[in-house]
Amino acid sequence: MPTTEQHIIRQLRTLVGTPSVSSTDPAWDQGNRAVVEQLAEWLSAMGFATEIIDVNEDGSKANLVATLGSGPGGLVLAGHTDTVPFDQGRWQSDPLRLTERDQRLYGLGSTDMKGFFPLAMAAAQSFLLKPLREPLIILATADEESSMDGARALAAAGWPKARAAIIGEPTGLVPVRMHKGIMMEAIRITGRAGHSSNPALGNSAMDAMHAVMGELMTFRSELGQRFSNAAFDVAFPTLNLGCIHGGDSPNRICGQSELHIDLRMTPSGSWQAVREELDGRLQQIAAEREIAIDLQALVKPVPPFEQSADSELVRVAERLTGHNAQAVAFATEAPFLQQLGMQTIVMGPGSIDRAHQPDEYLELEQLKPCIALLEQCIAHYCL
Repeated sequence: MPTTEQHIIRQLRTLVGTPSVSSTDPAWDQGNRAVVEQLAEWLSAMGFATEIIDVNEDGSKANLVATLGSGPGGLVLAGHTDTVPFDQGRWQSDPLRLTERDQRLYGLGSTDMKGFFPLAMAAAQSFLLKPLREPLIILATADEESSMDGARALAAAGWPKARAAIIGEPTGLVPVRMHKGIMMEAIRITGRAGHSSNPALGNSAMDAMHAVMGELMTFRSELGQRFSNAAFDVAFPTLNLGCIHGGDSPNRICGQSELHIDLRMTPSGSWQAVREELDGRLQQIAAEREIAIDLQALVKPVPPFEQSADSELVRVAERLTGHNAQAVAFATEAPFLQQLGMQTIVMGPGSIDRAHQPDEYLELEQLKPCIALLEQCIAHYCL
């Protein structure tokens, strides 16, 4: 009879060995259906009612909602089933083959975040024969690492609902109640090309971009003053000028220029209002220079997230872990689950510092504490 740890490792080996990369690059992008079908098989055998919900037209990307018990309320244990791409040549072992060494489990998604599912199922095992007062829901989503379309689809559908949700992203089992949002935008300037010997023959998109960049740096400073939040290690919103290109020849007036920016808002302000203000500032430059400036989203924005410090879920998590809830810089599906009306935190095994890089691993010493913590959360919300 395998031990609980051996059973968890076997399940994680299967999940890691089932590729489910999601990426904005079509050459890398894969479906996650095989992963959710495997989870559904395991959970069905445990007595959960399972439903697989297509996220895209061909069904290659899907969410799983597995429910034990019935009625309103209860607890959601949530995670995403996709991974980022990988650099195989930089791994010491096969990224798609779970490898145990040095008391660590190495493999793509071992900590971010396929490893959470076997632990959630192990915690649920203790409650299979107990009458649940409120349901336990295990939720597995698609495409968190790229579009977050899985979580967006759930928010749009208004389901599933519960009293509370724990997203098992790697936080070292420390509760997280706040994170920044993400906007990635393209600023596209269309001017008029002409011979460089006479500026009057054109309207330089490069000159206009110089004005835009100056305005962005002013705006960045103002955002820091208006929306600073001391809970974050980087207390202010960040606005990164990440990529720029334009023009084609030194002897032509630049006809087009494009800048890509990354804006990470704290929950202290409305990201929609900030984006509208940014666009308004760009249009003022456009009017002054009689040039076209367009602000276009490169990806769907992820809103900032904040769960109230005095909410029941935060108080329970802090009591059970002995840690004060934190704020982090990375984004999660939390704002979309929160839109469903659930108190939401992020709390799971492993470290985010190990994610998205070669030799990703989950420490074996995190397994038992994670199971024990989830068992206490399930008991609080479901019994």
